[in-house]
Amino acid sequence: MQEPLPLEGTTVVSVEQAVAAPFATRQLADLGARVIKIERPDGGDFARHYDETVLGQSSYFVWLNRSKESLTIDLKCAAGRAILEALLSKADVLVHNLGPGAAGRIDLDADAVARRHPNIIVCSISGYGAVGQDAQRKAYDLLVQGESGLLSLTGTPSSPAKVGISIADIAAGMYAFSGILTALLRRAKTGQAGPVEVSLFDAMAEWMGAPMYYSHYSGRQPARFGAQHATIAPYGPFETADGSILLAVQNEREWASFCRIVLALPELAHDERFASNSARVAHRDECNAIIADRLSKLKTIDALALLEEAAVATASINSVADLIAHRSLTQRHRWGEVDTPNGPIRALSPPATLSGVPVVLGPVPSLGQHTDSVLTELGYTSEQIVHLRTSRTV
Repeated sequence: MQEPLPLEGTTVVSVEQAVAAPFATRQLADLGARVIKIERPDGGDFARHYDETVLGQSSYFVWLNRSKESLTIDLKCAAGRAILEALLSKADVLVHNLGPGAAGRIDLDADAVARRHPNIIVCSISGYGAVGQDAQRKAYDLLVQGESGLLSLTGTPSSPAKVGISIADIAAGMYAFSGILTALLRRAKTGQAGPVEVSLFDAMAEWMGAPMYYSHYSGRQPARFGAQHATIAPYGPFETADGSILLAVQNEREWASFCRIVLALPELAHDERFASNSARVAHRDECNAIIADRLSKLKTIDALALLEEAAVATASINSVADLIAHRSLTQRHRWGEVDTPNGPIRALSPPATLSGVPVVLGPVPSLGQHTDSVLTELGYTSEQIVHLRTSRTV
């Protein structure tokens, strides 16, 4: 007999859109939670319409919304809010990433929900938190990358560059996921269902911890170095005779081995310009020039062999297509399949592999696919459902 999934029996109601909240709830669904996704009747989650590249569907949406049920409700009308209240009476978790002030206008802020449903864990995801001068500001991923200082670190000395994925949304989704798990554990131990609050800005500020410490205590802003590391050297891309490679030296043992085996210059390890990481960073251009001169004379295959012998970490600068075909995914059977309204697609298994817990890769729902079944479960009759549809409540 198969053991129950870790979150089996846990019901999550999510008033969600875009990336942060859907990423958190998809991970809960991956662990067996029942996730009921509330969408607007007039188009649903706007991430459904970002693009049409995956069998006519949005790449973001199919990534973030597998294993969920889709229920359409107009939360601006009393009948729609009554449906939501019926759902909340049976739920364990409410998640929302509504715009500034929206949760309060429909009584979904944590205090209001706690008064009506004291056993529910409310997780709210915002741009800048619920209080303070920035609480009412709209926040999108690029804007938070800029506001949090991330753009000051990425790009070239002459031009900043955004991170190529929605890193602020993803970070907030991860903290919402772990926060909800922690709140569920706390409730199981103490009976107390406290709220969880996550902001995109706080998530990025946490991830900016190392450069903040560096700047605060050195008095210097880390410079932008493209694909190189601002405070470690050598660390970054180098051209070979027939291509390019990435390498990363992390400590003095590796540096000495690198000088002896790869550069064939063992004395360089003790050169005062390069004898410590701080010295190499201070003399980065000179250090990189010596490495570039040596690697430019080697074919990639020969450079990689020397780096492996020296026990220095290396990697390729892959395209997305290279990632899809990567041996670390194929050899470890990380690819599975997910059904969507337009046909099956490939999907990666969740990164955390739990011994004895099967991988859940449930279907991506069409808009409102589960509306009738959920309403029936809540006790609505066929006639009432017809009336709700006629009035465009659902």
